[in-house]
Amino acid sequence: MHKQLLTAVAAVSLVLPATAQADHHSDPVASQADRALETDGAAWDFLEGITTEVGPRQPGTPAEARGRAWAMDWMNARGFANVADEPFQMRTWVRGEEEARVTAPFPQPMHITALGNTASTGADGIEAEVVYFPSYADLVAAPAGSLAGKIAFISHDMRPTQDGSGYGFAGPARWTGPGVAASKGAVATVIRSIGTENHRTPHTGGTSFPDGVEPTPAGALSNPDADNLERMFARAGDRPVTMHLTLTPRWLGDTTSGNVVGEITGSNPALPPVLVACHLDSWDLGTGAIDDAAGCGIVAAAALNVAEAGQPLRTIRVLMAGAEETGLWGSEAYSAAHLDEPIGVGLESDFGADRIWRFESNFRESNPDLHATLAQSVARFGVANSTITATGGADINISRDQGGAIIDLQQDGTRYFELHHTPDDTLDKVDPVQLRQNVAVWTQVVGILANEPGNIQTGE
Repeated sequence: MHKQLLTAVAAVSLVLPATAQADHHSDPVASQADRALETDGAAWDFLEGITTEVGPRQPGTPAEARGRAWAMDWMNARGFANVADEPFQMRTWVRGEEEARVTAPFPQPMHITALGNTASTGADGIEAEVVYFPSYADLVAAPAGSLAGKIAFISHDMRPTQDGSGYGFAGPARWTGPGVAASKGAVATVIRSIGTENHRTPHTGGTSFPDGVEPTPAGALSNPDADNLERMFARAGDRPVTMHLTLTPRWLGDTTSGNVVGEITGSNPALPPVLVACHLDSWDLGTGAIDDAAGCGIVAAAALNVAEAGQPLRTIRVLMAGAEETGLWGSEAYSAAHLDEPIGVGLESDFGADRIWRFESNFRESNPDLHATLAQSVARFGVANSTITATGGADINISRDQGGAIIDLQQDGTRYFELHHTPDDTLDKVDPVQLRQNVAVWTQVVGILANEPGNIQTGE
């Protein structure tokens, strides 16, 4: 945990509530938000419960199904209405054996994990010369056919950033790098993990292959192992660097996943609902605490807090989407099933549990008064206004497909990619103080939105 960040959050939690209560003591929603800042409640209960009783929730597997059942029981026990599991079918990939070792000129093992949607080497593995690309751009520039029979190694230089922008720079190495390498003849690909820590914990995640390119084996090396491999190339001179790679993932065919939904019922059913989203599935290496059980706890707790302040005008619909990690299956299925049902506004929590620091909407110009009201309402929690246009999280495709109102409550991503998609994504990495700040901000914003009588996007 970064000491300066904790100090700042602690200062917010210790100082601002007293002022906030003085200013907002007659506003039930604001009072609920202030209380959320001080007291662990439903968010921690959800997060601790699902990571303890279910653990990892790989999309399309029995573990994800247990997670959906657990979440429905939790929502029913807390009074959510219309709780349901909306099933859909998906192609399901699971990992198998994972082993990598350099065989020459400096033989030694390395820590690796398979990337989602990749192929198997077979049980005997493959051995080939490795070709080093310092960046994704270097791989793209490689001549056609130049990797025939070789293993491509793609590196990068990802840095931690508050807004997570380093992911956009380094991510292509994982998202499409193996497909590019395969199109140039590579028999397999290894990448430097898309992460910012220096632990020997490789980061998984999905990848894709272009049409007409046969999927190949691909895996992510831990950052220390990628460092070591780079040093080997520097020392090898004219000697080839070779690697033996064994990755045996497999496809299970079509299996069932689902979206869990539940509602806080509004008093005016004619008003389109407020959609608050997260994703319930996780990769299988950790217990899915940061990504994204925390987000589900945050949005569900906010909905409950708004209900505690009094029945809102609009229904608050909680969407705990399934199968986000392997291709946004749940988000797409939900939009397809409900596209003709107008959503008033959509927002998602899916960037860990560290404090919210910036407010964004896509209606700052079309409904400036509401944008300003929302921004001002969370300033007391240390959240800055922004002129950036919100585009929404992965699981609110329906809001984008409808061209509707969207809000982004941007969380501090400085340490997110130390944990993202790794075995370290566990409950102990969640800071309860920062989690409470998330719930407070979400309670305030969702409470205002759920009691807004006009069109949220236009103000009419």
